[in-house]
Amino acid sequence: MLINTFAGALMLASTVFTCAAFAESNTRESSHQIQQIRNATIKVTYGETTFLIDPMLADQGAYPGFPGTYRSELRNPLVGLPMTVEDIIEGTDAVIVTHTHLDHWDDAAQELLPKEIPLFVQNAADAEMIRKQGFKDVRILDDEVEFRGVTLHKTGGQHGSDTLYAIPELAKRLGEIMGVVFEAEGQETTYVVGDTVWRDEVVQTLERFQPNVVVLNAGAAELTGFEGDPIIMGKEDTLRVHRALPGADIVAVHMDAVNHMTLSREALSEFVKSEGVDEHVLIPADGEIISF
Repeated sequence: MLINTFAGALMLASTVFTCAAFAESNTRESSHQIQQIRNATIKVTYGETTFLIDPMLADQGAYPGFPGTYRSELRNPLVGLPMTVEDIIEGTDAVIVTHTHLDHWDDAAQELLPKEIPLFVQNAADAEMIRKQGFKDVRILDDEVEFRGVTLHKTGGQHGSDTLYAIPELAKRLGEIMGVVFEAEGQETTYVVGDTVWRDEVVQTLERFQPNVVVLNAGAAELTGFEGDPIIMGKEDTLRVHRALPGADIVAVHMDAVNHMTLSREALSEFVKSEGVDEHVLIPADGEIISF
């Protein structure tokens, strides 16, 4: 597979990008692109169709840290957006919200996104919430749907370990999540895993779809008092995904942008190098575009 990254690197980019550079990058022709925006917010482009996933669009420091989590004294987001909100929204055909936690669907996204844009969610409860926020075209991804030539498959997972979900108040707080597999004729199958830990549902999805690209939320976020029991995947899980599907490219996101992430891009980059799998793990900087 030929992979071109906007930064020209397969590891943490240290280059400071300009808005003009981003605009130039968006003029490149590619039938399949993933752009890291910030945090878990990405844009996935298949041919003529572009999806904005889990938009968190607020300015740096707009919200208090998540209570009861690692480094809750810090304000979120920890960093600013790499481009204007207008540039992020431009060209978006549909939005996918994997769940409605603030770092995946924030007040700014609710205010700034066009209310008529097609928007996919995981269940009726999320659909009702987002319709009440004024959105007119909210669709539940029950199993699979087709949208403009792209087939979307809903996938499962759990936003933390069984130990955490055995505590009712934590189970309610962590809630339900989904991942999404993208398929289209002539395109690389892509699996956006979502906010889950390593579980049978993930293994089954890897086995069923054999994705060429796996987008992994890899920041190993933690709750206070449950250190070592992260609520999303981390570095060891990144290695598990590679071992389960050695031919896939892993795109690691959801790091360095909200307070409760315990794994940084730099630390993940060092880890995958030490394990000899850095050629298979892409760690894009905010704003970076990866073309397949």
